[in-house]
Amino acid sequence: MEIAKYIDHTLLKADATKDQIKQLCLEASEYHFASVCVNPTWVSYANELLKDTDVAVCTVIGFPLGANTSEVKAFEADNAIKNGANEIDMVINIGALKGGDHELVKNDIASVVNAANGRALVKVIIETSLLTDEEKVVASKLSVEAGANFVKTSTGFSTGGATPEDVKLMRDTVGPNIGVKASGGVRSASDAKAVIDAGASRIGASSGVKIVQGLTADSDY
Repeated sequence: MEIAKYIDHTLLKADATKDQIKQLCLEASEYHFASVCVNPTWVSYANELLKDTDVAVCTVIGFPLGANTSEVKAFEADNAIKNGANEIDMVINIGALKGGDHELVKNDIASVVNAANGRALVKVIIETSLLTDEEKVVASKLSVEAGANFVKTSTGFSTGGATPEDVKLMRDTVGPNIGVKASGGVRSASDAKAVIDAGASRIGASSGVKIVQGLTADSDY
């Protein structure tokens, strides 16, 4: 697969402007990235700009802390899909996971999966930088049990991002049929290759253009 199709071209900064979102979408269309990943307020605009392209619109739910109630996350997901989102990246209830309330975490994920109701892919952000390896495994398993399509490493707004080691652990946990998205800190072609080799099937990056341009002509990707 061409590496561009691994990339969710991402702009989630609070101060992102309409012009910057437009530029993001133009770049995504030019390079044929898998999607743009934008905050919910920009979903309708991005959908309008990308409606005649092969680029999906991805947005984030319960972002970046994951501390909204399940009802709010479900409403937010439904609203985003109605506005044109094809993919939903939701943040788990991190505190509940660390506190051992696995049923709450699973039900929280399921609330978004049910709200999506097959209309959009659901990716579950587990925020690996805040978890032990055991908690990463549990979060990944709960995501699969709740019906999610992907597990995702990070928001990019916490204490760390994706590592090849975490990607491999998540891939080994979920098996071959669930997506694994590496997000946060993937800034170069070599970073991208490392997480793909570890098992990533999607990459969340604000440096998508740089990654693609950094590939050599004889790259395996």
